[in-house]
Amino acid sequence: MKDESELDLIFPRDHNETSEQRPYLGMVVGGSLSQGLIVKLDASEFPGGIIEQLAIGSYVVIQGLTGRRFFCIVTDIALEHTNPALEANPPSENDVFSAEIYRSTVAYGRASIAPMLVLEQDEEKPKPVKTIPAHFSIVAHANEQDVANVFGTEDEHHFHIGSPLEMDDVHVNINLNRFIERSSGVFGKSGTGKSFITRTLLAGIVKSAKASCLIFDMHNDYGWAVRDERGREYKGLQQLFHANRVNVITLDPKTSQARGDRHDGALRIPYDAIEPEDVAMLEGVLALSEVQVNALYFLRRRLGKSWFQKLMSDDDNDREELDKYVSEGELIKGTLGAIQRKFELFRRMEFLQERVGDDIIEDIFHKLNAGTSIVLEFGTFGDSLPAYMFVANYLTRRIHRHYVAAKNIASGRQGDDPRPLMIVIEEAHKFLDPEIAQHTIFGTIAREMRKYNVTLLIVDQRPSGIDDEVMSQIGTRVTCLLDNEADIRAVFSGVSGASALREVLARLDTQQQALIMGHAVPMPVVIRTRDYGENLYADLGHVTNADPETNVKHAKEGLFED
Repeated sequence: MKDESELDLIFPRDHNETSEQRPYLGMVVGGSLSQGLIVKLDASEFPGGIIEQLAIGSYVVIQGLTGRRFFCIVTDIALEHTNPALEANPPSENDVFSAEIYRSTVAYGRASIAPMLVLEQDEEKPKPVKTIPAHFSIVAHANEQDVANVFGTEDEHHFHIGSPLEMDDVHVNINLNRFIERSSGVFGKSGTGKSFITRTLLAGIVKSAKASCLIFDMHNDYGWAVRDERGREYKGLQQLFHANRVNVITLDPKTSQARGDRHDGALRIPYDAIEPEDVAMLEGVLALSEVQVNALYFLRRRLGKSWFQKLMSDDDNDREELDKYVSEGELIKGTLGAIQRKFELFRRMEFLQERVGDDIIEDIFHKLNAGTSIVLEFGTFGDSLPAYMFVANYLTRRIHRHYVAAKNIASGRQGDDPRPLMIVIEEAHKFLDPEIAQHTIFGTIAREMRKYNVTLLIVDQRPSGIDDEVMSQIGTRVTCLLDNEADIRAVFSGVSGASALREVLARLDTQQQALIMGHAVPMPVVIRTRDYGENLYADLGHVTNADPETNVKHAKEGLFED
């Protein structure tokens, strides 16, 4: 075991590095840049014990002989020996003395580590690794300063998202500028805490004011309050920020009132605002044939804005008008009848109404462009995938249209750039399936890569259902535990060094651990995500003992006020 003075010589401290002893692990004995490095673990003081203190996904550093410092992640751990007879003739279970002797001589632990970054001598920022350290270079656990060198310190541009494994008091920070710069994804099977991680990320974005967020809250997880499976309540985004920072709109005011949740208004969509493209997105859900979808466009062209209302109408005059197209041979009777039967689904969507006082799309755009994030809660409609897909597609198409127009005006130097917008969708594979991703607004946004200041944050448990081209555009991937091989392949598509990280992902805990890789972090890192509770609330500047009447007043202010 190397003492502190020896490690100081091998790992020269930065000027602001603490005097805390750096735990020594072992030395490099082999490997390659493509396959990773092999480390023989030290067993001089605690034979065999050091291997039990090392976890896959741990963050380690290697001090090269030329002054370079390599930042690496542990990808595998194994037991080795120098005498093959040990496997056939191990010491008996009662022979403790022989076992200790073997563990300190011929039996040892081996770790496989993947080098990710290198810090050159006299430089401040690490770079992608293009070489490897020499034989017998010393390997040690990373310390707080190493993490800060790579992930930065928490400031207006970096947000604390969690801690490296076995380093609970050390912060891993993501670069918020880079996170919103490209579309991102939060993946993981059901029950792994995707919503808590997503809510934490969104809180960081709202606090930084670097972008506005439009959140399609399918399961009511982001607005006023959220309850976990044990009934514990956590603050939603609107409780953490004033109403001028976060507004909540609901499709289901009765459910919001029953839950005791605050909201700033109810969304109502008029029949005459619906376009065939809004319904065509539901082609698979409604089992619409290609002929039936084409008939929608025909009816829109002939009937104008009233096409949807007439299809939904029980009025005899409206039915006669539709039957006229059948009698004239422009529309097949069976096609019309099938469309009307399938449109019965829309009758259960109470937020669709024949007449609405004001179309709020313009208000939503101005709120988003002014820096107010909007949570759209679905209430009981969150249990209906068609309702969720319809509303998300309806609003996103129109908001994106506003952003394209605003960006074009700004390009002509007749206005300012629209504020960056991140659109959050759950069940993303339903919108980004390979068969439809090329034709949906969400596929368009993912491929545009912030061309119009709009990006996606997709939250999904089935990344394998997302189009490969869209996945290739996902800049930052926050991945909780996945156990489906196809989903694992999808998450690592286009990621360098994926083979070394697959085992890391497979060994994550079922909750509160995630592998982060991509655009917003300099290197892949496994974290224990920060607790979503009072400490986070305080860091966000939320005063937990604020006057309740003041909080209610702020919550009531918002979207529909003059």
